[in-house]
Amino acid sequence: MPDTLVTATTQTDAETSWTRREILQQPHTLRATQALLQAQADRIDAFLAPLLADPALRIILTGAGSSSFIGESLAPWLSPLLHRQVEAVATTDLVSAPYLHFDEGRPTLLVSFGRSGNSPESIAAIELAERHLRTVRHLILTCNEDGALARLELPGACIMILPDATHDRGFAMTSSFTAMTYAALAIFTGPGAMGDRADAIARSVAAALADTEPRIAALAASGFQRIVYLGSGILHGLAREAALKLMELTDGRIVTFADTPMGFRHGPKTVVTPQTLVVVFASNHPLTRRYDMDLIDELRRDGTCGDVVVVTAQAAQRDITAAPSDVIAMTHLDHAPDIDLLFAYVVPAQLLGLHAALHFKLDPDRPNASGTVNRVVQGVRIHTADP
Repeated sequence: MPDTLVTATTQTDAETSWTRREILQQPHTLRATQALLQAQADRIDAFLAPLLADPALRIILTGAGSSSFIGESLAPWLSPLLHRQVEAVATTDLVSAPYLHFDEGRPTLLVSFGRSGNSPESIAAIELAERHLRTVRHLILTCNEDGALARLELPGACIMILPDATHDRGFAMTSSFTAMTYAALAIFTGPGAMGDRADAIARSVAAALADTEPRIAALAASGFQRIVYLGSGILHGLAREAALKLMELTDGRIVTFADTPMGFRHGPKTVVTPQTLVVVFASNHPLTRRYDMDLIDELRRDGTCGDVVVVTAQAAQRDITAAPSDVIAMTHLDHAPDIDLLFAYVVPAQLLGLHAALHFKLDPDRPNASGTVNRVVQGVRIHTADP
């Protein structure tokens, strides 16, 4: 790893950083989000039921950065669940090329995710949807009651402001990512229908936080120069979020990459060196899991990467050929659908970003000391007309 150190951080500072606290609080914020949605269930149903009664309804999940990865994770799960077209399109794509993404005559529900709710693209995407679509409704999920998204006045929109603790004060999205993801999953599943799933998710996240941090801290200090995250299907969006988290919190000092296990073979595997750590988020689905395990076995046979770590909810399965030291096991979710795995699986990725920042003596709440990258994006100019 590079030797350049920026912004000294003491252990006390690290322990009290917003980033660390916001990672550790996730069992609480997930339960608080479920309680909020349960209390608002009638309002949610009154908004959503008439829309879902239209088989032509198109649903677009949108956000920027980590918020866009929420949509990428949820869209492939929600499409078969709702029996309709659900797409993830980043606000950055909607704003820069609305003519590619909006279907004027198609009734659309635009679901907007925003931690602060102050990203210029978030507001612009909503304004463009209003301009380009004859029939559009808005579901807004945000963590900041004072943000621009929360204060929008849109007739018929449903604005859900999540518990204040989810409005991460740290630079990187952590509890805001899991809370907004959970909120959308619960809203479309039905808050009351989550039941035991909500409890199992929170318990698994709590166990991951309690059990994995020492091993993650050791990985962060191991000297890897590149880290690859791989996930199939729903877990591909998670892999992208994990790669971004590490890149953000180390201020780009570690090169990160995300792909699917099958896609990784088709050229991207050339990124692997002896200084590369590969992390595979293993699916619970028996078919998808076979492909994950094939790639894990192949990487071990190749012997070209520094290490392969498997994050799995089924560590006891015989298809795991890794040594116990190369398995990060999640509890309470061994029979859960893959979308539920996301909440526990993201924990080691968040912790790795945190501890890698500390390894480089960076302030995890402000890893980019130069200020060229900010907690809320700056410098975006919204163009309102074609040239």
